[in-house]
Amino acid sequence: MAETYDLIVIGGGPGGYVAAIRAAQLGLKTACVEKRGSLGGTCLNVGCIPSKALLHNSHLYTEAAHEFKERGIEVGTVKLNLKKLMSNKDKIVGDLTKGIEFLFKKNKVDYLQGLGTIEKPGTVVVTDGKKKTSYETKNIVIATGSDSAPLPGVAVDEKQIVTSTGALSLPKVPKHLAVIGGGVIGLELGSVWARFGAKVTVVEFLGRILPTNDGEVSKQFQSILKKQGFEFRLSTKVTGAKKAKTGVTLTVEPAAGGEAETLKADVVLLSIGRTPYTEGLGLDAVGVETDARGVIQVDAHFQTNVPGIYAIGDCIPGPMLAHKAEDEGVVVAEILAGQSGHIDYDAIPGIVYTWTEVASVGKTEEQLKEAGRSFKAGKFPFIANSRARCNGDTDGFVKLLADAKTDEVLGCHIIGADAGNLIQEIVTVIEFGGSAEDVARTCHGHPTMTEAVKEAALAVDGRPIHI
Repeated sequence: MAETYDLIVIGGGPGGYVAAIRAAQLGLKTACVEKRGSLGGTCLNVGCIPSKALLHNSHLYTEAAHEFKERGIEVGTVKLNLKKLMSNKDKIVGDLTKGIEFLFKKNKVDYLQGLGTIEKPGTVVVTDGKKKTSYETKNIVIATGSDSAPLPGVAVDEKQIVTSTGALSLPKVPKHLAVIGGGVIGLELGSVWARFGAKVTVVEFLGRILPTNDGEVSKQFQSILKKQGFEFRLSTKVTGAKKAKTGVTLTVEPAAGGEAETLKADVVLLSIGRTPYTEGLGLDAVGVETDARGVIQVDAHFQTNVPGIYAIGDCIPGPMLAHKAEDEGVVVAEILAGQSGHIDYDAIPGIVYTWTEVASVGKTEEQLKEAGRSFKAGKFPFIANSRARCNGDTDGFVKLLADAKTDEVLGCHIIGADAGNLIQEIVTVIEFGGSAEDVARTCHGHPTMTEAVKEAALAVDGRPIHI
């Protein structure tokens, strides 16, 4: 007789493992299926975590090699030990995956290793090698994440033409790295290898990098990256890639049409976005509705059109962010346990972990103008912040957007050192429906980078103190 569960989660990434743990905490007999052989999904194994390890260490390397002397810190010759650096990254990943396994044992979640498919509503088949095991369950949550999006004419081999996976494990620093795509992933990984000495050229189809971010932020960010040695080919499309022993030759042409030319690089990073991983799950057989891109359609409670089958994370609409998936995992588990939950999608931050960082939450100026909503903007530059001057991190600014009549905070956009942490204050304010005046009247420690957030809030009403 097949084992029966209250819930089986397919996918052990940030959304899946969090959903499984929360469900188990609420008393549901829960199992989580993962085919990778290690928990944590793309984020932990070949995404957020290893990339942040490399980003942090590459920043330290740059500081030691180029900036310490200016600060009065003299060291000997700084050398890059790439093998040891990669080993450090791998250890971090390994420790964290083992940590999730421990949490599963602690919360009595069954870890089912193999490929999970839905045979019918209430039945999940797990294939591990040639062995197939059937499990019965009252509910199924699909949390299978996403894959790197392909590009016709550009064949990935994870050696010369790589996705983010290959870019995290290059055996040596390339002399020239071409990045196809000017979004978060391409800029983060391009930044890693640029700091280690690579020439980096970004080819972007649209007219600016970070196309979904605040326009002013994107413009200044590009300027900062240019100072760091990045080259940009905007409004340019890649039509083909030819590999040779000496490297890769890309064929590029203007996005609007025009004469083609070539761009040679040692390594090419393909990072034009991600697509939901929904093929091979048996969705067609059970009638789960997806759109043309394979995105699973769900209602406000994350249920698909098939009763008892739910979906969260990258495989449903919305931003493809680990923390968005985690929050959805908690909410769907609580709903299945008879509780209620909600997510304010306007209060989900997006962060680019380059140096300097870029962080945003809520609406951009462009979105508010398009919606015809009246708003006020307050802006404060880090060059006027005393802690930023002490730290030598004066690039960037904080921009706060508030409703013109009610003063409700509608969005915040930060480019600057530690922006990913600074944004959290405004995430909380938006979650609680707070105003710019609430931020302006809140005492901020001195000297801290957070004072720039307060000053931006003061600037909404035209009364900043330090500019």
